[in-house]
Amino acid sequence: MQRISICRSCQVEGAEARGNRLAEAVAEELARDPELAGRVEVGLVDCMIVCKQPVSVSVRARGKEAYLFADVDPEAQASEIVAFARLYDESADGAITDARPCGDLRFKLLGRIPADPPEPV
Repeated sequence: MQRISICRSCQVEGAEARGNRLAEAVAEELARDPELAGRVEVGLVDCMIVCKQPVSVSVRARGKEAYLFADVDPEAQASEIVAFARLYDESADGAITDARPCGDLRFKLLGRIPADPPEPV
């Protein structure tokens, strides 16, 4: 099961929490693809400590690389997150070699975390 976690704490000065809006928008986009929706969970989490670049989003699944995005626009990028989720779902190890179908989301990537712990030195 793939998990998309969205920071509930991400805010812009004077605005309501944007993470809630993004989670709702992603859930609505996923509902349009019931097959994918059955393999993806969307949830809100507390601060991911990327406060200067709200909204932050992580994507992970057991045995796959994890991804962390920041500065995600709740009004414009829900469909791009779902496009990424589709590519991620299709990848055996989570490695995405061509992220162009994800639009501008690919430029919001902060890091990719290996699935397995590193080998000892």
